[in-house]
Amino acid sequence: MPKAVWNDLVIAESTDTVVVEGNHYFPRAALRDDLIRESDTHTICPWKGTASYYTLELDGARSPDAVWYYADPKPEADMVRDRVAFWKDVRVVD
Repeated sequence: MPKAVWNDLVIAESTDTVVVEGNHYFPRAALRDDLIRESDTHTICPWKGTASYYTLELDGARSPDAVWYYADPKPEADMVRDRVAFWKDVRVVD
């Protein structure tokens, strides 16, 4: 089962991931709420739309903007709606 791991801690786990452009998109409900903080960062993907970000925080450790999501993806990217993906120091393992 795919797991997102940050600082040796499983932060998301699900058998229901969607892989887009090499990234596993986990259901938003699979992500631990106690570790995330809203970020003001937004980026634009030409075909998916506007991405928003979360920063991971725990016990003084931070990973700014390590989680992204598309709150309102374009129609051709609807498969990532209500899902999150990871980068930076988050590893996705099976």
